[in-house]
Amino acid sequence: MNNINLISINLIKDNIDNLTTLWKTVASPLHSYHATDFLEFSQIKNSGWPNRLWFRKDITEENLPQILETIENNPGLVVPYWDIFGSNSNIFFENNGFAIRNQLVAMALKLDKKITFQNNLTFKRVLNEEDAKTWSDIYPLSFNYIISKETLVHNYENVKFYLVHFEEKSIGTLTLFQTGKIMGIHGVGVIPQMRKRGFAEEIMKFAINQAIDADCEYAQLQASALGKGIYTRLGFEDLFLIKNYFLNTNSN
Repeated sequence: MNNINLISINLIKDNIDNLTTLWKTVASPLHSYHATDFLEFSQIKNSGWPNRLWFRKDITEENLPQILETIENNPGLVVPYWDIFGSNSNIFFENNGFAIRNQLVAMALKLDKKITFQNNLTFKRVLNEEDAKTWSDIYPLSFNYIISKETLVHNYENVKFYLVHFEEKSIGTLTLFQTGKIMGIHGVGVIPQMRKRGFAEEIMKFAINQAIDADCEYAQLQASALGKGIYTRLGFEDLFLIKNYFLNTNSN
């Protein structure tokens, strides 16, 4: 195996590890993380996130009963499928009542020099209940789902949640989560009325600089179609596709 392929394989693993460790980390203090020999899931009450069911190995048809039973007992779980196995095993979902909620592109950036940016924005790490409530209130304006205030309150030390301000008003969010030499950049959001002013890119530049300050080697993220152009412009490269499935109870 050549070195380029080995780097890509490691980056794919790092991306999945950062994301799933984040889900496990935020849910654990709320006793909302669970694992079996095959799958793991995190579901926080009164929150739209993480609420994920995931697995590390490729699935077979034999795994479906356990997946379906877990979702039936924990309604609302989303199942991310890492499109890395080359087996098209996601067909088992599509043939058994699941539908695609959205698709994301896992991306990575090799960190080098810090980036200069305009400093129009200020960043405040969330470390108290008042800021946690503000963060939780504005987050769904960008993402159409809620991350509960309690999720932040129980994870001040585990995860870096930031409120983004412009002219002393809260206009966006950012989440940073480090695993080893990887900085995961998550939850980059700008409220709709403040979009198309370059703020999302400025948030990303701040995040990249924070990753360099933390002595990370790579920044990693999962991009929606809305943000992918910004990330590509900043030098992020595609790794793999994530298809997020949900059980469509209206399919019958």
